[in-house]
Amino acid sequence: MAAAEAVAMAEKVVADLREKCETPAELLREVASAMADEMGAGLEKEGGSRVNMLLSYVDKLPTGREEGLFYGLDLGGTNFRVLRVQLGGNEKHVVNRESREVSIPPQLMSGSSSELFGFIASELGKFVADEEKCANVLSNGKKRELGFTFSFPVKQHSVASGTLVKWTKAFSIDDAVGEDVVAELQTAMEKQGLDMHVAALINDAVGTLAGARYYDKDVVAGVIFGTGTNAAYVEKANAIPKWEGELPNSGDMVINMEWGNFCSSHLPVTEYDQELDMESLNPGEQIYEKLMSGMYLGEIVRRVLLKISLQSSIFGNIDHTKLKTRFLLRTPHISAMHHDETPDLKVVAEKLEENLEITGTSLEIRKLVVEICDIVARRAARLAAAGLAGILKKLGRDGNAEEQRSVIAIDGGLFEHYTKFRECLEMTLGELLGEEASKSVAVKHADDGSGIGAALIAASQSQYRNVE
Repeated sequence: MAAAEAVAMAEKVVADLREKCETPAELLREVASAMADEMGAGLEKEGGSRVNMLLSYVDKLPTGREEGLFYGLDLGGTNFRVLRVQLGGNEKHVVNRESREVSIPPQLMSGSSSELFGFIASELGKFVADEEKCANVLSNGKKRELGFTFSFPVKQHSVASGTLVKWTKAFSIDDAVGEDVVAELQTAMEKQGLDMHVAALINDAVGTLAGARYYDKDVVAGVIFGTGTNAAYVEKANAIPKWEGELPNSGDMVINMEWGNFCSSHLPVTEYDQELDMESLNPGEQIYEKLMSGMYLGEIVRRVLLKISLQSSIFGNIDHTKLKTRFLLRTPHISAMHHDETPDLKVVAEKLEENLEITGTSLEIRKLVVEICDIVARRAARLAAAGLAGILKKLGRDGNAEEQRSVIAIDGGLFEHYTKFRECLEMTLGELLGEEASKSVAVKHADDGSGIGAALIAASQSQYRNVE
C-alpha cells in the first residue's frame, strides 16, 4: 500500500472515531438529565437504578470546629496509609498532621483475612507508638478514634459497619467476603493491644467530600477521577424514600452514588468501547467508568491504533505483539503524548517506541496519534462534566441561585495530572450551566481527601456523640 493511501485510510478511521465520540452540548444535557433521573430512581428503592445510591450513614460532616487527636486509615490498593491529625477547633483547623505509607506484601493480598488485618493493625500500632512525640491531647481514659477509608464494594449497615461485597484490584481474600470489615479490623487491633475505636467506615469519594467540607461549608459533592471514578454528595434525608430508619437530626445524608455503573442511550459508545467491555472482567457493567476513567483511556487509544495498523500498515511492517497486548498503553502515556509541545512531537515518538515498539513514524502520523488521544480524552472530560451537571441538577443547584454557592471537590490522578482533561472538564461544565449559573459553581482540586477525610469524619462522629 502506498504511503499516501495508508495515511488516507488512517485518517478515515480517525474521522470516524471523531464523529462517534462527538459530545455536543445538547447530548451532554441529555446525559445530565439521565444521571439526575437515575439518581432519583436509586433513592426510591433498593436496586431501582443502575446507579446504586448507597446510604453512607454519614449524616454529620466536619464543620471545622472539631478538636482533638484523630487517626485515619486509607486502604484502596497495594499500599495503605495511616495518618494522624491534631485538630485545633475554630480558626486553627489542622494543627499537626503526620502520615505513613506502607506497602502490603503481595502474599497477604490473597492470604487470609486475619493475616491482612493483622498486618495492618501491627503497622498502625507502630505508628501510634510514635504518638508521644507529637503534641498529644488525648484526655485520660478516652479511646483513640479512627476513620477507615476502604475503597472496595461494601454493603454498609451503619456509619461504622459494612460487609465486603467483593474484592477488586489485586485482592482475593475469600474468607473476608461477606464479613464486616470494621469488626475484622477491630479484632486485629485488640489482638495487638491497640486501644482504638473505629468511628467511621467510608470510601474515597465520601472522604474527599468530608476533607473539602471541613474547609468550605459550600462543598456539596466529592468526586474521584482516577483509575476509577465515583461521586458522593449531600442529600436531604427526607428525599430518600428507601431510607427506613428514623431521620437523622441533621436532616442530611451523604450518598455514595457508585456512579461508574451509570448507563444511558445518550452515551457516545464506539466499537472500541464495545470490544473493551466484552473482553472485560465485568461485561455490561461500569459503562460510564469505562468511557472516562484513567484505567481505560489508554486502552481505548491502543485499540484505535491497532485497527489503524492492521488496516493501513501505516506504522510499517511491525510486530503487532505489543500493540495487541491489552492495557499496555496506560493513561499516563497518552497524557504525555497529548501534552507534547516539541516541534517534531519527540515525546510521541518516544512513547510509541517504548511502549508499542513502533519506530520511524513521520510527523504526520504522530499528529494523528495526538488527535486520537485528544478525541478520547475530550469525550471523557465532557462526559465527566455532564455527570457533575447531573448532580447539580438533582440538587436544584443548576440554575441562577445568586445566594447559593456550590463547590464540587475533585480528587484523583486523572484530574490532578492530566491537564487537558481537567481544563476541558471545567470548560464543559461552564458551557452546560451557562454564564449566570456558572458564577455560583466552583470546582476545586481536593488533594488527599480520602486519608484526611476519614480522620475528619471520625472527629465529627466523636463530637456528635459527645454532644448527644
